[in-house]
Amino acid sequence: MAENSILFCFYSCYFTILSRLFVFFSLLVCCSHSANQLGPYNTFAVSSFSYPTTNVRPFDLRYIRVDLPEWFSSVSITVQSDVDLDSKSISKVPKSTLPLICIRDGSPPLPDVLKSSLIELGSFSNGSFQKIQNPQDVQCYPMQRNITVTLTNEQISPGVWYLGLFNGIGPTRSQSKMIIRRPSYSFSANISVEGCATSTMWGQYCNQTIDTFSCFLAYRNNPTEIVSGANLQTIQNVVSCKNFGSYCHGEGEPKVYALEVLGIAEQLKIVATNVSFTAAPATNSTGNASVANLFYFARHGAMPSMTLYDYSGDISRAPLIIRTPKVGRWFVTILPTNISKEVGGIQNTNMQVCYSITWQVLNCPVGKAGLNCSSEKYILQTVIRRDSTPFESYYLPLSGKVSPDSANFPLEPLSSNSSYSNEIDNSWTYFLLNIPRGAAGGNIHIRMTSDTKINYEIYARYGGLPSLDSWDYYYANRTRSSDSSMFFMSYNSTEEKIDFYILYVKEGTWTFGLRSSNTTINPSNDQTVMSVSVERCPKKCSSHGACKVALDASGLASYSFCSCDRTHGGFDCSVEFVSHQGHLWQSIALIGSNAAAILPAYWALRHKAFAEWVIFTSSGISSGLYHACDVGTWCVLSFGVLQFMDFWLSFMAVVSTFVYLTTVDEVFKRAIHTVVAIFTALMAITKATRSSNIILVVAIGALGLLIGWLVEFSTSLRSLSFSRGFCLNVPTRWETIGVQLSNLVKTLLRRFQWGFVLAGFSALAMAAISWKLESSESYWIWHSLWHITIYTSSFLFLCSKVDIINNENQTTPDGNYELTRMGSFSRAES
Repeated sequence: MAENSILFCFYSCYFTILSRLFVFFSLLVCCSHSANQLGPYNTFAVSSFSYPTTNVRPFDLRYIRVDLPEWFSSVSITVQSDVDLDSKSISKVPKSTLPLICIRDGSPPLPDVLKSSLIELGSFSNGSFQKIQNPQDVQCYPMQRNITVTLTNEQISPGVWYLGLFNGIGPTRSQSKMIIRRPSYSFSANISVEGCATSTMWGQYCNQTIDTFSCFLAYRNNPTEIVSGANLQTIQNVVSCKNFGSYCHGEGEPKVYALEVLGIAEQLKIVATNVSFTAAPATNSTGNASVANLFYFARHGAMPSMTLYDYSGDISRAPLIIRTPKVGRWFVTILPTNISKEVGGIQNTNMQVCYSITWQVLNCPVGKAGLNCSSEKYILQTVIRRDSTPFESYYLPLSGKVSPDSANFPLEPLSSNSSYSNEIDNSWTYFLLNIPRGAAGGNIHIRMTSDTKINYEIYARYGGLPSLDSWDYYYANRTRSSDSSMFFMSYNSTEEKIDFYILYVKEGTWTFGLRSSNTTINPSNDQTVMSVSVERCPKKCSSHGACKVALDASGLASYSFCSCDRTHGGFDCSVEFVSHQGHLWQSIALIGSNAAAILPAYWALRHKAFAEWVIFTSSGISSGLYHACDVGTWCVLSFGVLQFMDFWLSFMAVVSTFVYLTTVDEVFKRAIHTVVAIFTALMAITKATRSSNIILVVAIGALGLLIGWLVEFSTSLRSLSFSRGFCLNVPTRWETIGVQLSNLVKTLLRRFQWGFVLAGFSALAMAAISWKLESSESYWIWHSLWHITIYTSSFLFLCSKVDIINNENQTTPDGNYELTRMGSFSRAES
């Protein structure tokens, strides 16, 4: 276990140090250029990252991690691509195949679970971006040629953000495909972050002043002043801070405050006291002030406004109480309204309202949680799995109540006995775990088993304690859970078993609250066992794929994904696209259709064309082996080698058919074959599956046939006697050339059986159509037809060739043979 802990610390420290160095050097470079050159609104360049031109193939993905410090003011994102889609064409493209750019807070957006309804068909701009409230929220937009957007600290919160660039979403993205004919696109990006020079300034231009709540200790450990009726023996850590002095501002003048919640807390309370009214400095009036409204707008991590906030109300009438607040910076805007004062019957609008602020944070002692600090709380310790990928681990509670020898731990020794108020809703047990930096591409796996019905409900929340009102994910039973969330996946849960994943979790502190629905105090022999782990790929890709681990574009974070086989897809390869029987028929079609190679191979062997026989035979065998490997039957060689052999020999079979139709000497044929072998090998090793290859192969074959004919024609021209008289006699010269051309045409007409030629071109056209119509869904049909038609066309072209030795040149050799034979008899008689 010590070695595993060291390994985990190494991975965690590696990504942390790497990211910190990355930010440090970025700041160093930016500050060296922008020192003493602050912007007009006291902003400076925090960092600037440029990503070179990158290609995104069909069903591929790219992630870009963006770190925003606490003092950032705005982030500018510029993306340039070669995607050419306007508003009209975007509506015609299926959303599952549309090039997209997505943004998510804290962790990468997962394209395999994204829903088409999330895609905004408008452009990605400042106005189109909406507030992201929950960890599962994702915003996606169609990829455009030029994207320029600036998001301010009033729109997004500091922390880690991820940009995802996809070329296709949905469960089919992870399915292994033999052929991909969809276009790819390339992009380049530049991301620059601006920051405020001082922490007391905020806004896009750092022109808004923020008052930070300073803490002058008012009292501690005085629970009766904070929570009425609380258990005085359990509440120990209560911090109440008060600002001495008053804040004054007038009608419609907002004032923004900020405070930090440093750890998991049970309650945050902000109270406005000593509310009074005073005249503005320019006036000196007295009178009775009317009651004003002090509206507040509170928001976690970003500046609140009248339209963007988490909590709102009138703090002059009731305090702001946030139960189980999230860890981090909270912003509170207070806006006075309806301030007026009568002086001699005249309304004076130059009045200001003044008030003091007192804020309180309730923290429970170590090992306790909940509003009354009556619930148990445990820190889960990380244990690295042996022989696992980075950040794959399980968690055990730091308590002497359970054994550390197993990844599972019983709940009964750890559970809270009962609530202080004897209410079912308050019977909670909390577990805290930490997702290290750089591990946002992992998945939390929760399992719970029991011999009887499980009496627990599970609530998960990032950065704070979960409750019935505040949670990110939950599971109560088979009908009440977060199944509607894209990043929550439950597997075959029953009354005796709970099994679910939270996908691509945000790095930081997560809290799991177990709410017990059994409030009986009678002891029970039933035992409920729980396990908490972080896994790279859910369910180990369901045994239908391989788990891959990659880094984002910055190299600061890792993410994992499943590469599924040809019959399955989805983020965990659990979606079956082809049944077992259908897969069997597809395998038979793809492998058995190569038997069509017997036709041209048999013809070549019978006519002693051994080179062509080797090519056709090898092509059929290699194609069958390649498809047998691809469908998962048997791989005699590596997949890459078999794929190269299949495409290369297929190209060679087509071109060799055309070359064979020529009648040039074997010396020229060997030269043509050598050149063709080089070109087709290059085609097979680079983008072998592109649809234009069939045109290139036919063009190369036709070019080889044309070269053979030109060689033969030039040889026949050398037999002409170009004497001086022939050259001077123009009519004779043209007549001789015309006769030769006529003889050449007659030779061509006699050399082929044109019925076979037309049938061969028809089969070749069918092969080209089959090649063009191939898609991921119908590949097995059209590619099987491709095997049959391409080998059939070669066979028909071979049959079209007439044996010229038996038709044109047979007279001369027989005549010479007869004369030689007669001469030998004469010498014998003499």
